[in-house]
Amino acid sequence: MTNFALRVKCKSTRGIVAATSTFLSEQGCNITDSAQFDDTDTGNFFMRNSFRSEEGVGLADLEDRFAGIAEQFGMQAEFFDESVKPKVIIMVSRFGHCLNDLLYRWRIGALPIDIVAVISNHMDYQKVVVNHDIPFHCIKVTKENKPEAEARIMQVVDDTGADLIVLARYMQILSDQMCKQMSGRIINIHHSFLPSFKGANPYKQAFERGVKLIGATSHYVTADLDEGPIIEQDITRVTHAQSPADYVSLGRDVEAQVLSRAIHAHIHGRVFLNGNKTVVFPASPGSFASERMG
Repeated sequence: MTNFALRVKCKSTRGIVAATSTFLSEQGCNITDSAQFDDTDTGNFFMRNSFRSEEGVGLADLEDRFAGIAEQFGMQAEFFDESVKPKVIIMVSRFGHCLNDLLYRWRIGALPIDIVAVISNHMDYQKVVVNHDIPFHCIKVTKENKPEAEARIMQVVDDTGADLIVLARYMQILSDQMCKQMSGRIINIHHSFLPSFKGANPYKQAFERGVKLIGATSHYVTADLDEGPIIEQDITRVTHAQSPADYVSLGRDVEAQVLSRAIHAHIHGRVFLNGNKTVVFPASPGSFASERMG
């Protein structure tokens, strides 16, 4: 038996769930998990079904046979094999906490991805990456060479067939052209103090204002800096007793957790773009299980 998933987005109308579930049943498929959302504000309908193909029907046949239903309801429909690991490029600068966290989760199977390259504008993490048998590319970025540097980055994307770019504290602003070219395929992470505390030392600014919550936000990258559709957020509490350095350390932990959860949601097809927002369905049972420990 093969585990597949179906993602559906269309205008809300009656009969969508019935038509989809009937189709899968008739194709010898058993639905194992299902989530749906009807957005009454936009009139959009979103659904994700995990299912087992119990009679040997393959992905290509399912896509072909579903075409009539997709056309009937005006669906954006996507079938995919849940056992296939998406190809991911991680980009990092000089803050390594998210990179190291992702490498660990990847190594134990908690993030079922294929890391095809790590790109950095510094050499700090070359040894760490190479020791994991992952190709490392140091691509320096300056104001003068930015177009050439991004062309080299996109060449790595093309050569590896990467499905997703993860900005794991990559401290360079991507061009509008690259953001549009990779729309919905670049995930970023940063602190959640924006727009209140911008620029350098946001944690110091937060400390001076006596904030009580430290947070992180992971979102899709768009041409609007740090304003793309949000995938995942979280917070941790701080008190008057913490120092600015404590803020940074606590924020680092939240950033790593939030980024990994955002990637997990994306690679399992649980995230749907809905205008400037996202619809993020809960994880299917068993999808957080690791292949091994340590």
